[in-house]
Amino acid sequence: MTMHDPQRLRRLPGIDRLLAGAADVIARHGRHATADALRAVVDEARTSVLAGGAVPDDTTLLAAAAAYLEARRPPPLRPVINATGVVVHTNLGRAPLALQARAAMVEASGYCDLEFDLPSGQRGSRAARLEPLLCAATGAEAAFAVNNAAAALVLVLATLAHGRDVIVSRGELIEIGGSFRLPDIMAASGARMVEVGTTNRTHGDDYLAGDDAAAILTLHPSNYRIVGFVAQPSVSELAVVAAKRGVPLIYDTGSGLLQPTGGALKGEPAVAQALRDGADLVLCSGDKLLGGPQAGLMFGRRDLIEVCRRHPLARALRLDKLRIAALHATLQLYASDRRDEVPVWRMVTADTRGLLERSQRVVTALRTAGVAGEIIEGAGLPGGGAAPDTALPGPVIQLVVEHAAELVTTLRTAAPPIVVRVADGRVLVDLRTVEPADDEVLSDALAAAIAGDGGH
Repeated sequence: MTMHDPQRLRRLPGIDRLLAGAADVIARHGRHATADALRAVVDEARTSVLAGGAVPDDTTLLAAAAAYLEARRPPPLRPVINATGVVVHTNLGRAPLALQARAAMVEASGYCDLEFDLPSGQRGSRAARLEPLLCAATGAEAAFAVNNAAAALVLVLATLAHGRDVIVSRGELIEIGGSFRLPDIMAASGARMVEVGTTNRTHGDDYLAGDDAAAILTLHPSNYRIVGFVAQPSVSELAVVAAKRGVPLIYDTGSGLLQPTGGALKGEPAVAQALRDGADLVLCSGDKLLGGPQAGLMFGRRDLIEVCRRHPLARALRLDKLRIAALHATLQLYASDRRDEVPVWRMVTADTRGLLERSQRVVTALRTAGVAGEIIEGAGLPGGGAAPDTALPGPVIQLVVEHAAELVTTLRTAAPPIVVRVADGRVLVDLRTVEPADDEVLSDALAAAIAGDGGH
């Protein structure tokens, strides 16, 4: 027998025969995709047989086809236990939604009165559902929501400054995650960026530059601080300059804090304060400190909001029904003085004593399972670019393991996946960002991972 014996090739099954036994694969991936996968694995098997390999049976080929499809089909989003202590964790979906917001999304997932006024039977406005709540929460004259903060900035610049100058400090030419760079956003909007001042010092008079100024733009420096010999005009000072020039002052606050607050976030720019200080338009994210879904929020003068609302880009950047529902429910919590039911705020303001009691229970459960762990002083982070130099002090569980990297990988691939923090070779578990209902699941998973040699 030679390795090119045609008899061996004839033993490979036909696609129709394989399809007849592929009910489970078809149910998951569809008949057309399954047939394509079977053709691919049979072609691969034919090449192997010609090279002298064994002829695979039907079961082997079906398993190969299923693996082929799984490898090429992106997995769905999976719930993750965030034990990093980073509250607004961009890689883990930023702000976890309140229960009310999740329920509202389910309610709106079928037919709903998105743009239909039920009492009159006439067409309604999706924007009208959010504007009163946004204004009530900040004192803004008008407000508008689009699909993210970058979109809000693009819309404002394209509407108010296309083909004209926008004055911005060199110290605020930011770049944030995902290659978002202010100069690129400015160019995409059609506005001309005029840089003023220096990296570390910009003064009010610097903003008098530009021959055809349409606006002054200032941005909160998310994710970094410039310290030392520095100067940057306050919002109220810039408002005076903008009024002198007869142009609007646009302030991108970034983090989505609506009202000034104390504690760890004292000093973080708030929308309401920026408006009181004279900003004409204030922009921020909806899925950071606000604690809602991804959205770009615009607050300020009604005439400016209205012209942005009528721009052709506004339709391309509008929110869908699910995000409107989630944002509406989140804002309702603010309106009824129930901000502590928004997970972000519950985590940021978590009581140290409560965190310590929970940590002690988890450590006790771990020790019962034969796993060494101890409670140390640590700190979480607001995350999402909010208060980048601010820590959230509190107890953290330190796991005593030999191979931290292996344990982290084991936890990350567990069911459910658990993401922890590693610092100086130590595995740290911060319950600040873990729902109390998940504490037992977390401790069981930690014990199983370490007992299974995940950290030894």
